[in-house]
Amino acid sequence: MAAVIAMLEELRGIAPLTAEGAAARFSAQEWTPRGKPRDGVETSWERNGIRGWTQTLEGEAVIVSFTVWIRDVDESGYFDDLDAVYEQGEQALADFLPEIEGSSLAGHLVEAEQTAADKDEFIAVKKWTLDGRTLAAGVIQHDTDLPVMVVVALEETVPA
Repeated sequence: MAAVIAMLEELRGIAPLTAEGAAARFSAQEWTPRGKPRDGVETSWERNGIRGWTQTLEGEAVIVSFTVWIRDVDESGYFDDLDAVYEQGEQALADFLPEIEGSSLAGHLVEAEQTAADKDEFIAVKKWTLDGRTLAAGVIQHDTDLPVMVVVALEETVPA
């Protein structure tokens, strides 16, 4: 988790947050590139079993996300007990939250309310603002035949 906290600290220094700036910080922190560059910028990284990604959305909003826990589907392509896997993910999230809240970021975090979109996207989530950006830590599963993951995502939105 220290690698994620260190990257979040590095990303705080980029204003505005860009894919290029994030890629430079991943490289400087010695994360290993793991994907195909998009528009000349590396967007997928790995360090100590943790994956990191950058994504640029419409309007130039940038999201930097990390997968800190993952439980893959079983041999059938699904989970025998999906509720149990969700509980494991929620416990992993609960174990991880004190690391964020007790880190060097703590003095910069302001708890944020969940939105309707958060309730659709996450199984469980906690959100903050971090220097005007949104920081979320949560449990996700995008489809029943995909892994359940605990992710941390920092998003800088561009005003409309």
